[in-house]
Amino acid sequence: MSALHRLALGAGLQIDWRDANGRPQRVSDATLCAVLAALDLPAASECEIAESFERLRASEHDLRFISADAGTPVTLPAGCDTHGDAELILEDGTHLHLAIEHHADGACLPPLTQTGYHRLRFGARELCLAVAPPRCFGVADVAGERRLWGPAIQLPSLRDERSLGFGDFGTLGRTAGSFAAAGADALAISPTHALFPADPRRYSPYAPSSRLFLNILFGDPGLIGEPGEPVAEGALIDWHDAIPARVALLRRAFARRGDATAARVAAFRAAGGEALVHHAIYDALHSHFAVHGATGWQGWPAAFHDPSSEAVAQFAAQHHEEVDFFIFAQWLATFSLEAAQKSAIDSGMKIGLISDLAVGMDCGGSHAWSRRDQLLTGLSIGAPPDLLGPDGQNWGITGFSPSALRRTGFEGFIATVRAGLDCTGGIRIDHALGMNRLWVVPDGGDAGEGAYLTYPMDDMLRLLAIESHRARAIVIGEDLGTIPDGLRPKLEARQVLGMRVLWFERNDRGEFTPPAHWQHQAVAMTGTHDVPTVAGWWRGRDIDWNEELGRGGPDADGARDREVRAGERSRLWAAMQASGAANGPQPDGTDTEPVVDAALAHVGMTPCTLAIIPAEDVFGLIEQPNLPGTIDEHPNWRRRLPGPAAALLGEPGVAARLDRLNKVRTA
Repeated sequence: MSALHRLALGAGLQIDWRDANGRPQRVSDATLCAVLAALDLPAASECEIAESFERLRASEHDLRFISADAGTPVTLPAGCDTHGDAELILEDGTHLHLAIEHHADGACLPPLTQTGYHRLRFGARELCLAVAPPRCFGVADVAGERRLWGPAIQLPSLRDERSLGFGDFGTLGRTAGSFAAAGADALAISPTHALFPADPRRYSPYAPSSRLFLNILFGDPGLIGEPGEPVAEGALIDWHDAIPARVALLRRAFARRGDATAARVAAFRAAGGEALVHHAIYDALHSHFAVHGATGWQGWPAAFHDPSSEAVAQFAAQHHEEVDFFIFAQWLATFSLEAAQKSAIDSGMKIGLISDLAVGMDCGGSHAWSRRDQLLTGLSIGAPPDLLGPDGQNWGITGFSPSALRRTGFEGFIATVRAGLDCTGGIRIDHALGMNRLWVVPDGGDAGEGAYLTYPMDDMLRLLAIESHRARAIVIGEDLGTIPDGLRPKLEARQVLGMRVLWFERNDRGEFTPPAHWQHQAVAMTGTHDVPTVAGWWRGRDIDWNEELGRGGPDADGARDREVRAGERSRLWAAMQASGAANGPQPDGTDTEPVVDAALAHVGMTPCTLAIIPAEDVFGLIEQPNLPGTIDEHPNWRRRLPGPAAALLGEPGVAARLDRLNKVRTA
């Protein structure tokens, strides 16, 4: 093995991997060199490789964090001075002295039962020791043996009588009540992370400025007496006009805030500390420099690149009213989300809201500005070519650096998980494969010219278990795509619910899996925001879009795809007939209502502990919210539901569909 390959493996890069079709692939040396350089491990020469090896060894001896499972021995890191006893300071302040045991495979401490974040001292070293419960908090912890269901909604798509241009947390609270009355026990929502209020072009929920804070556009000023004026609404959200209009409404609410609100915001600011203030300053700076064309902190004058600089402090002092506004807006968003979760629980839901944790963040956003030492630099996260993205995907976002996670005791990851669990009853981790490995692409490279970078998954799963129990919230992991061997059993052992999607649950012959054979500890779904709706798939709407946009490369053939789809429709209908979900002859390609009815019943029959049905399938809609691999070609994240949830749920066809779903879930 070459020195380059040994360095790459030591840095956590996977030289050899298998694609979605199981075919072996190998990363080129040029790509390895580019990725290693971005990881601060240059490898362009033998001398650089040798120096990078030394840097790797030094980082391995600078370990500051270890994790363990409650009730099992605590393995101590190699190379540490483990002579004598260790002192353990528990999270509650209790001091314990523990004898270090030595075995053939290394040194360890006796099993601990106290879960949480403790401090471990031995010799001259002090480490953070995270002791986790054996699994995450689960559906059975709140519902026993009941099989629950709930919708998945794109938050901005919601409508209500206020007609404010897009849905917000106020709309969400009313929608949760309506779905609870229809039998739902959970409501999964699209990401609500902080975006860029001064830039109406950046509305994708999966490219946030920060995952530690909320999108202020979702705050409901009506909760403090500023309901706003209705605006004309269409089938698509006009973000270019809607975002400035909502910011203007928030500014009016800020200007008219009363003493009671001001006091609550002051308490919120004190609790949020430096992190909240830095985020508010970022938003103020971004608004200030956006008029000059800067899209992120890299486009600001150099004096403002460091959040602790004198220039930033002077700006914050001179624009304190603007900084105060953004803190107020964060408070209002948090207050509104808390009210939405309360509405869900008070309406009878067992779980309530399930938040969505995006896989990364914008490299020019608030998190990257204030904590850039935590993140990857010079690399973008994406996915290799697979079924959802035949040409590969470069999402143009960054994420945590594995070495920085270890160096900082996973501080950023813990804070991010806590932010996602705040005010909710669960969290869905987008691209949960990223806790095992992430496809990273050097800046300027094609999506297919990347490599897998491994992550400390065992540590991250233990931290998830700790945090989910503290929040009494379930954890869902999106385990779709190119799945590494052994990942799903690890997630299952930790009770991270995988996602089982109708279209992908098939045997080797392509036949749809009978509901009874679906995995119990998983979430059953008719689809996700990235795949066609049931009605759209039946009609071949996804094929239409591929033809219209020229997707699929030179070998694409719409006529052939439609012929294949005709056979797939027959397979699906036959499977749903076999399960008892469908009756009668197969509908033609334009008759979607019977298919949607049967699909919901079919998925509802599965033993999966939770079923999540996209709102588009609840209401039998044709179009999907997002088309992977597109930006402006398809109206991603712009579609509205055809009416308020209460009215749509009252339609006879929808009501009958959900009545049947409730019956099969409780059968």
